[in-house]
Amino acid sequence: MFQTFDDLNDPFCGAPHAALLRAELKRHSLDGFLVPRADAHQGEYVPPSDCRLQWLTGFTGSAGMAAVLGDDAAIFVDGRYTIQVREQVDMQTFPAQHLITEPATDWLAKRLKPGQRLGYDTMLHTVREVRRLQAVCDKAGAELVGLDSNPVDAVWEGRPDAPLGAVSLHSEALAGRSAADKIADIQTALTGKEADACVLTQPDSIAWLLNIRGSDVSHTPLPLSFVVLPSSGKPSLFIDGRKLSNSVRDVLHSLADLEEPDAFKVKLDGLGKAKARVMIDPASAGQAIADAIEARGGTLVEAADPVLLPKAIKNAAEIKGAKAAHLRDAVAFARFLCWFDDAAPKGDLDEIGAAEKLEEFRLATGVLKDLSFDTISGAGPNGAICHYRVSRKSNLTIPVGRPFLIDSGAQYEDGTTDITRTIAVGSQSAEMKRHFTLVLKGHIGISTARFPKGTSGAQLDTLARIDLWKAGLDFDHGTGHGVGSYLSVHEGPQRIAKTGTVALQPGMILSNEPGYYPAGEYGIRLENLELVTDAMPIDGGERSMLGFETLTLAPFDLRLVDRTLLTDAELSWLNDYHRRVREELSPHLEARTLTWLNEATMPI
Repeated sequence: MFQTFDDLNDPFCGAPHAALLRAELKRHSLDGFLVPRADAHQGEYVPPSDCRLQWLTGFTGSAGMAAVLGDDAAIFVDGRYTIQVREQVDMQTFPAQHLITEPATDWLAKRLKPGQRLGYDTMLHTVREVRRLQAVCDKAGAELVGLDSNPVDAVWEGRPDAPLGAVSLHSEALAGRSAADKIADIQTALTGKEADACVLTQPDSIAWLLNIRGSDVSHTPLPLSFVVLPSSGKPSLFIDGRKLSNSVRDVLHSLADLEEPDAFKVKLDGLGKAKARVMIDPASAGQAIADAIEARGGTLVEAADPVLLPKAIKNAAEIKGAKAAHLRDAVAFARFLCWFDDAAPKGDLDEIGAAEKLEEFRLATGVLKDLSFDTISGAGPNGAICHYRVSRKSNLTIPVGRPFLIDSGAQYEDGTTDITRTIAVGSQSAEMKRHFTLVLKGHIGISTARFPKGTSGAQLDTLARIDLWKAGLDFDHGTGHGVGSYLSVHEGPQRIAKTGTVALQPGMILSNEPGYYPAGEYGIRLENLELVTDAMPIDGGERSMLGFETLTLAPFDLRLVDRTLLTDAELSWLNDYHRRVREELSPHLEARTLTWLNEATMPI
């Protein structure tokens, strides 16, 4: 199976590991050090060898940072992890701070003293982050010290080796375009920016550009690597050759010069010596990359990774693959829901049992490559932890009388899926139904939105929250993230959130996942994936509009719907969606599941 349930965190590691780190800092004449949850590629999933924040604090979430000073420390996480961090981390050693309301820069500004030296690993902090840190240090009279080696690594006993996952080719039939054509398009974009070359640091950008996939990190088929792409000629791919079979090497050699990772710094030095204008993305490129180019006389051209937008706008082949993947996944998920409705009311099913069974149904498709993330299988109070990961220690029996939240996804070669459903187990209170329905109204608000070209996700985000806001409620995460094509389940640059400033374009895939999480009680989240499309003309309208086509095909639990809270239009949408689910899935289901589906999608 692709998911384990081992206890990965040690909440008692904070004090002894902080002491080891502080002793190492003294040897470097440093007064403090920053430990982000990051690797040199700034990805969401990092290999075990780069899980320094987890080693130091015990925290296993996908975003965060610790700051360690001589007599003080803190861990910074966002709203998804405010509950989790307190369960996983020793709060006496690393008090938790909200990285939005009190970011590390504010915390440091109150504590740094003149003459102190704050260290950081130059490959683990982006150019943009370092500028913010430099401003804080300058104001405090402190020195920001970039390090080529990481003090954590020096004291981390038993640190895992770097991954050597095999690289595979992603067929042109699924990619929709040849790697050569993609390279040519990006090179044209570089010319338009008057750049001689660009440095690609994000493995999903590299995977998309070269039509390859990897296996270096869990759940996302990424080949950890770097690319230097000149405005003309072959790109250079810096990757450990042990990841490449002879057949893969032959194909890649026709596209790029293949070099070992140790040659990457030499290449950057060469660009600097040649006085090249080199494009980097300050939001994702490590400070070490900028330093290497500028130190030798090169000029930085700061711009967004030029692969991000083309990768986000899916072509016809990728859209066809996404629809096929979602139909296949929906059949597996319907079988799971049918099984769950039989098993859960008996009172002995637990979170791990549910997650394992869902994975079994996906494995039965015969083409599952991986999960797209660890299944969030949240019973009772665990459902209120937005990014909960069930372990054998935290595993709860699913209670009767409370909703159960399951957020899961799959990786197929033709597409990536992500779906959340909240399911009634036994009878549910009127308050639970009210909360569920308010979340459903927000979900429908996004799904039915029509908006002009140029609209950003930030402008749509309110539609998912307005009914919750009217009730004095909200959720502390974005409404939607971009999704890749057999790549990352969390893909930029598009998102539906207060910070989603990129205009949505046809071909983009985003999640639609409002929620509500009364702490210590239960969680509600309803998630479909949506494809941005050109919308049908509106009678009397003056502008062409965009809208969403729903890719996910699974019923919402009608036992949790308070229909008196739905407008006629919302009720019509729900019944129409369920009719579509029934029509598309019915030909693929056996009798028992088909009977269940017909009942689950009856018009209300």
